[in-house]
Amino acid sequence: MTLADVINVLEAAYPPGRAESWDAVGLVCGDPAQSVRRVLFAVDPVPVVAEEALDWGADLIVTHHPLYLRGTTSVAATTYKGRLIHDLIRNDVALYTAHTNADVANPGVSDALARAVGLVGDLVSLQPFPDDPWRGLGRIGELARTMTLGEFAEQALAGLPTTSWGLRVAGDQSRPVRRVAVSGGSGDSLLGTARAADVDVFLTADLRHHPASEFVETGGPALVDAAHWATEWPWLDSAASILSSSGVNVETRVSATVTDAWTRGY
Repeated sequence: MTLADVINVLEAAYPPGRAESWDAVGLVCGDPAQSVRRVLFAVDPVPVVAEEALDWGADLIVTHHPLYLRGTTSVAATTYKGRLIHDLIRNDVALYTAHTNADVANPGVSDALARAVGLVGDLVSLQPFPDDPWRGLGRIGELARTMTLGEFAEQALAGLPTTSWGLRVAGDQSRPVRRVAVSGGSGDSLLGTARAADVDVFLTADLRHHPASEFVETGGPALVDAAHWATEWPWLDSAASILSSSGVNVETRVSATVTDAWTRGY
């Protein structure tokens, strides 16, 4: 299979046109005509992931986070990102990114997160597109049974990959919860949307002190704040499965390397 064949499948599932205007998605390096036999899926395009790809003999790395989000004027090997690009090109390894276009896809990042923390049944978008209510940011679903906030936090912790961050919970631990909203990655901007959605708890990442405090103090849903990397990692298996089931004859692998920025808690 060629890189172009793989890209066609990925872009059918995660249309680049659905990415935010500020985002940088798509092919970062690689020749569309090159042969692809092995594809490694990872959250972050960082050196340790590149090393894993080289050790495994991957021809393509698909990441969620972009390498160059704000653009650059140099890919010199004297720079951190330039060295990574040099290593990939020298070894004929392509790099492709699906970021906010994967966030809003159906299924996308938040669908995988919802299943990982125990939501069952149909899922709906927390912030749907006006022209396509089945796509959009976040997901809303229900737990199999009503449980306390503390029990849900324990269930979510067990369903997500382990990080030093763990989970932070805001709200009465004995509060009953059933209807849950989730959003992979930074969900600060969706606090108001989660309040209006009449959910019992909102699970996301990168919540800031003041918005979270005001949200809870003014009667909003309970909050569960997980590590950014952990909320997006479940999507990798979903993306790999889409590629594997498409008829494209490639071997896929999901990187289990923890690339969360925070390496230890005290």
